Amino acid sequence: MVEHAGGEFVREMMRWHFSPETGSPFWLKRAKNLDFDPLTDVRDFDDLGLFPNVVDELRDIGVRELIPRGYGDEHGVAVYESGGTTGQPKRVAYAAEWQRGNVEWFSERLDAHGVPRNVDWLSAVPTGPHNVGAMAVDTAMIRGGLNFSIDLDPRWVKKLLAQGRTDVADAYTDHLIEQVGHILAAQDVGVLFATPPMLERLAQHDDLVELVNRKVRAIIWGGTHLDADTRDLLRDEVFGNAKFVGGYGGTMMLGTSVERPGLGDDEPCVFDSFAPYTTFRVIDPDTGQVVPYGERGQIVVHHMSRTALLVNNIERDYATRIAPVDGGFGDAVADVAPVASFGDTKVIEGVY
Repeated sequence: MVEHAGGEFVREMMRWHFSPETGSPFWLKRAKNLDFDPLTDVRDFDDLGLFPNVVDELRDIGVRELIPRGYGDEHGVAVYESGGTTGQPKRVAYAAEWQRGNVEWFSERLDAHGVPRNVDWLSAVPTGPHNVGAMAVDTAMIRGGLNFSIDLDPRWVKKLLAQGRTDVADAYTDHLIEQVGHILAAQDVGVLFATPPMLERLAQHDDLVELVNRKVRAIIWGGTHLDADTRDLLRDEVFGNAKFVGGYGGTMMLGTSVERPGLGDDEPCVFDSFAPYTTFRVIDPDTGQVVPYGERGQIVVHHMSRTALLVNNIERDYATRIAPVDGGFGDAVADVAPVASFGDTKVIEGVY
């Protein structure tokens, strides 16, 4: 994957997704209902605002409708789903080339943080229909390690919490921690990849903290959000022997963003996206206008690659707008935090 100048890249993506030979059935059909022509009217990143946010349509659409014709039968597509935080899960299709490029980019960012290679991973993240589990397997593999995973179902925890059954949710989380403990004790784990709620629960077990501090050389956290005070506590006082690296991602981004390397301990956690394929904008939700740097607003995500076109997706998160690295595309984001509700749905994060 080679990055392009902004306008050229956007126009290339429009040609791919809206040409009959290469576009997906979904977008070729959807184009007939747009009040603009993507092939002529979308010339740069700013023009992506013309598109409607279509992610809710991904709850019911047949996934084969999302596969670009340009791949022919050699797409190697895998299907992944959202976590169901705001309703019935949405589904997307990842072509094999996208997954490969995404994993390579993620791995390069881990190198920039000094995360060791040739060590085994323990991933306490959702697997099954969630791409983050596949990212863990593939990233550990290309970095010379094995990946050990636990059986984590975030939707079950969210359902329990929505019903007020916190005692059952706690019992399930204890079940997850027990699985983590078995692997930590039996295997030589060098990297721990976990959600913040799992790290917080792990921190309550002195024996497991001792195992992590003795064996683990890097902790990658991601999925839900981690406030600055808790992050400092976990990084500096609980798991003080490991490098701490954050990620902010989601299914509708088709990937993740990674904490900027070189930040000081007192600086906020800034996330840089996999630009130009995935880019952020931070907007005032009332006006739709981009907020000034240093101000807070709601995150809008654009994803453009050969595997998918999902632009103008309003995320359920607020963040501080930060300038991208070296004049890159879109915004970087810091101090990401979820909204209390999204649409008519209360946001419940649970273990992910």
